[in-house]
Amino acid sequence: MKYEFKFQKILNLKEREKDEALGLYQDSVEKFEAAAEKLFDLLKKKEDLELYQSQKISSGLSIREIRHYQQFILNMEKTIDHFQKVVMNARNKMNWCEEKLKESNIEMKKYENLKEKSHKNYLHMINETENIQLDEISALQYFHRGGN
Repeated sequence: MKYEFKFQKILNLKEREKDEALGLYQDSVEKFEAAAEKLFDLLKKKEDLELYQSQKISSGLSIREIRHYQQFILNMEKTIDHFQKVVMNARNKMNWCEEKLKESNIEMKKYENLKEKSHKNYLHMINETENIQLDEISALQYFHRGGN
């Protein structure tokens, strides 16, 4: 007699759902990291540009060059604002995916625990059945030998 878990198909489905959730979570982490890295790079470039501009101002800079740098910094700030939103959205998606992954793990664990309990019950039943059969065989052998 072979053990068969009656909810195996559901367990397989839950495992696939967990694997899909893990893939989505890993993808969302990569997108978050890429967006955060881009934002960091932009902030660093802006800082470097402002430092460069202040050094140039102290050594003498034309009004046209000052306006040029100011316009460039303004455009960078708009890009930075955009990437701050991108990072925030990526973080929110990553957190959402993480929650879905946790839920999928919990669901899968429920079925794994159910399978484990079911298998233990099956083994206990098999053991009980074997013991009863051994008792019956012993009783039959005893009576075939003449009893007393």
